Amino acid sequence: MGSHPRDVTVTPPQFLRLAAHPLRWRLLTALADGDQRVRELVERVREPQNLVSYHLRLLRDGGLVAARRSSFDGRDTYYHLDLERCAEALAAGGAALHPALRQAPALPRRRVTGARSHRVTVLFVCTGNSARSPIAEALLRHHTAGHVTTASAGTSPKPHLHPHAVRVLRESFAIDLSGGRTQHVDDLSDRRFDHVITLCDKAREVCPEFGPRRVHWSIADPGAADDTGRVGYTAFQHTAADIDTRIRHLMPVLNIPETVARSES
Repeated sequence: MGSHPRDVTVTPPQFLRLAAHPLRWRLLTALADGDQRVRELVERVREPQNLVSYHLRLLRDGGLVAARRSSFDGRDTYYHLDLERCAEALAAGGAALHPALRQAPALPRRRVTGARSHRVTVLFVCTGNSARSPIAEALLRHHTAGHVTTASAGTSPKPHLHPHAVRVLRESFAIDLSGGRTQHVDDLSDRRFDHVITLCDKAREVCPEFGPRRVHWSIADPGAADDTGRVGYTAFQHTAADIDTRIRHLMPVLNIPETVARSES
């Protein structure tokens, strides 16, 4: 009879410990739809605010959720699910169970089969329509090679696109937005969109109804002056990278394969 090694207590990976709790899983699921405030999460999961706040803190400590003070109401905080971190943690969890389950984290891709009876439409809205929303519009069009009808607008648009927004798209993504123009949401009042995504906390509060599905991404204005009164290009690089990550995670929701622009070019 061979001897068996003595059982050793193995602690599950942190992601599994965090996500396995029923309430935390419901919070993660809710935040997967978009950035939300505590009171919205309370209403969504139907649990007391102190309990929701406690579990949000655990998710933040675990690096799965980030928080940002609202630019509309400084007393509010928006919570954001870090899907990139979740993908990495899931991959690491599989590897911890067995080497055969080790895989590089990757965004799911779906094939488009057959002809589409309806062309998906997406509208991005921020306040000035000079940076965040045109960056999002350009990146979605870029990643889908025009398979999605995209538009952007502002609730109080500025006269021109911010030069840093044009520059970051050109330098980081080889996208030429030099001829782009801003527009008011009222200019689109006669149109309907499958998905409306607000990228500004202020715009979220006043954005008209354009369609059945509305999502919020709480992203700081890169054009806002810093403590020295200057507007730095680095802020636009960070914003563009954040929006690009969110756009790529939007692909499966739209049922459009990611980087189709590269595969069909």
